[in-house]
Amino acid sequence: MTHLTRSGKVVIAGGNGFLGASMAQHLAEQGMSIVILSRRPTMKPGPWKHVAWDGRIVGDWASELNGATALINLAGRSVDCIKTPDHQDEILRSRVESTRVLGQALRTLNNPPPVWVQMSTSHIYGDPPTAVCVEESPSGYGLAPFVAEAWEKEFHSAVLPKQRPVIFRTSFVLGQNQGFGNGALAKLAFITKLGLGGKVGSGTQGMSWIHQTDFNRIFEQGIFDDSMNGVYITSAPTPVSQVEFMRELRRAMRVPIGLPAFEWMVRLGVPLILKSDPELALYGRYVIPQRLLQSGFEFRYPTLASALNELYQR
Repeated sequence: MTHLTRSGKVVIAGGNGFLGASMAQHLAEQGMSIVILSRRPTMKPGPWKHVAWDGRIVGDWASELNGATALINLAGRSVDCIKTPDHQDEILRSRVESTRVLGQALRTLNNPPPVWVQMSTSHIYGDPPTAVCVEESPSGYGLAPFVAEAWEKEFHSAVLPKQRPVIFRTSFVLGQNQGFGNGALAKLAFITKLGLGGKVGSGTQGMSWIHQTDFNRIFEQGIFDDSMNGVYITSAPTPVSQVEFMRELRRAMRVPIGLPAFEWMVRLGVPLILKSDPELALYGRYVIPQRLLQSGFEFRYPTLASALNELYQR
């Protein structure tokens, strides 16, 4: 483990949403001082300081990074939306430009943080129907892989030569964080309660997931473990098919029935009812956190049943 003190300051860029608030809460409970950089404050106060940040221009917020223990960058527009041209543009720019301006800010400091932990996405591997992807697997084809590659490329340009770079390619984070939103799981729970949580399309598309506790613990380890460097898949070691995921979700929520949805129904209904991209439901990927497993990381929730039971049967 590193010499960094756990009483130091961690700056979370783009941390005002579900994932950022969950991570800030977790790190604060470990004794760290947390600063969240974002356009708007979190939905309710927490054990952190909020500093306004537009993700585009270096400003007074940059001083928060001076002397910090670590920088965590989660910034990026949600992909849980209808993919209009404007939304696609913002999904890309919000990631690339925020990463770029963080790098610019770091270069103005006398004492920048020694480690930069960068969010990325396992969607970089695209949507292979059956292939199981690990860190060195090739990138896929489409909007999400294109955005992920541009995001990581910008990070490599922005990170300081003397900083330890850590990239976490994250899968679907399962969690409940009262008052800060519940992420995409809330939408799946909603349709499950309506009795619609059955097979979608073929049902064989991969769903790689991780419990929010393990997600937070991995980012914490990324800060304090000097041996961590480079790209890591941040996902539980047991990806499942979509039909199996929904079966376990219904079981955890004690919902006895889940009607199936044909592809044409999803393509019509998801944009209208859930205001989202139907391809998020129709396609997926199986990823394995090979490097985390090789490092000996122990997941508290290695199986989907254990993760969902913790969330819905507390």
